[in-house]
Amino acid sequence: MSTSPVQKRPGGRSAAVLTSVRNAVEELVKEKGRERVTIPMVAERAGVNPTSVYRRWGDLQTMINDIATYRLDPKRPIPETGDLRSDLTEWAREIIEHYSNPTNAAILRGGAASAGDTQSDCLRNRRAEAGMLVERYGASSPLTVDEVIDGLVAPIVYRVIFLPDSLNNDSAKDLTSRLFEGR
Repeated sequence: MSTSPVQKRPGGRSAAVLTSVRNAVEELVKEKGRERVTIPMVAERAGVNPTSVYRRWGDLQTMINDIATYRLDPKRPIPETGDLRSDLTEWAREIIEHYSNPTNAAILRGGAASAGDTQSDCLRNRRAEAGMLVERYGASSPLTVDEVIDGLVAPIVYRVIFLPDSLNNDSAKDLTSRLFEGR
């Protein structure tokens, strides 16, 4: 009998399944559009049993909501320039750039439609990031987290969902400037 330790795969099977499913959703949304994607299609593309997908997410709406926030990783470094206004502008640019990708925008639309009465992961993650930015400047911050969400995130998400052509290279700077007007 061998006494060598059992070698574990980094991330294990569940991480591999998660990555396969997320990639499958992104590919299918890009090919067919969000409204034509089904869990059996995703499972087939990902090479997993549909029960694995249902067990992890429960339903299509929950899965789409989760996937909508996956690529904008909450663990990525948040801009830190030494100036709240600059940090918020760069942060807004990242969000806009992410959702400028048509597939990411389509997945966000699906996630927003499926959020229902619960706070979506997208909003929860952006709220946490806004909190980190505001708290970094402590008492010297002229803004609250809610003001950042209402003044930056909400207009970006609204435009991604309803007016995608209205976002451009100046949008982050313009929205941040409006947020700081009169402060």
